[in-house]
Amino acid sequence: MNIFSYMENYDYEQLVFCQDANSGLKAIIAIHDTTLGPALGGTRMWTYASESEAIEDALRLARGMTYKAAGAGLNLGGGKAVIIGNPRTDKNPEMFRAFGRYIQGLNGRYITAEDVGTTVADMDLIHLETDYVTGVSPAFGSSGNPSPVTAYGVYRGMKAAAKAAFGTDDLSGKTIAVQGVGNVAYNLCRHLHEEGAHLIVTDINKDNVQRAVDDFGAKAVDPGDIYSQTCDIFSPCALGAIINDETIPQLTARVVAGAANNQLKEDRHGDILQERGIVYAPDYIINAGGLINVADELEGYNRDRAMKKVETIYGNIQAVIEISKRDGIPTYKAADRMCEERIARVQRSRSTFLRDGKHALSRIHHK
Repeated sequence: MNIFSYMENYDYEQLVFCQDANSGLKAIIAIHDTTLGPALGGTRMWTYASESEAIEDALRLARGMTYKAAGAGLNLGGGKAVIIGNPRTDKNPEMFRAFGRYIQGLNGRYITAEDVGTTVADMDLIHLETDYVTGVSPAFGSSGNPSPVTAYGVYRGMKAAAKAAFGTDDLSGKTIAVQGVGNVAYNLCRHLHEEGAHLIVTDINKDNVQRAVDDFGAKAVDPGDIYSQTCDIFSPCALGAIINDETIPQLTARVVAGAANNQLKEDRHGDILQERGIVYAPDYIINAGGLINVADELEGYNRDRAMKKVETIYGNIQAVIEISKRDGIPTYKAADRMCEERIARVQRSRSTFLRDGKHALSRIHHK
């Protein structure tokens, strides 16, 4: 890939390459946009097939974090880091301490967190070298397991989407098909059950399914049958790219709202949902509770404050739907537009401030 052309096309600010021969560290930090604040995003460790693949992944993920932070109303930008290596066999303490020193060298432009292939223990090692890290052990001020907070945000966003589809956000009596019943989705099911919703669940892990059946009276179905269930809301909480040409014709739901990332296989599938009158809650808006939660650590974690901020996901989904109606575009495009408009407002404000400041200095010098 032509790195500078790619960065220019999508307006990236910085790409940092980090290596430490003693520990075997090979890492890439991508900073997409810091208009709203320092870039926050996790560190992923993965066995990439090539360095180019690792670079592309870091860049793509960093841009996604810009939109996620902007959509959540956070004063943060988007960044991401990747470490090339097998997370099961290649880790050592020196690697993460070395990486922490590189993060410290950015002087706060990038703040890291746990991601695929990294753990709380890894974040603790990074924390030995820098304060620009979240998701550390509770002893260092961490917010702990983010799953319940993410689930609550999805629940609030689902209610907002339901109001657009049904005229009320009351989920009692509604049938909700939940794909995947891991930690986030289990907590989501608990909220739905407490409100009186009827649950249909599936998961490749049978123990997860049985737990939802036992605790919430859910109906269990095979993974391949979840799309065609008669339901009001389809909630994808497992894999990405599950809204596609094969699954959309099977959907009976009027709402798609879940915790999974990258739910649309292609953008055009969001267009098809719109054409079919299905309200789609864009994933990076509705599942932002985890990001909101770790971001609160930067102020000294306060759970009540974090949960109050997570409540705003309801209004964020409403705002996306309003933009969708205003501009006649699908909700996935409306979400991007909402984020871009927020960033543009800050950029204009900053430009005005700098311009007026220069004029003021010029007047002072001429006196």
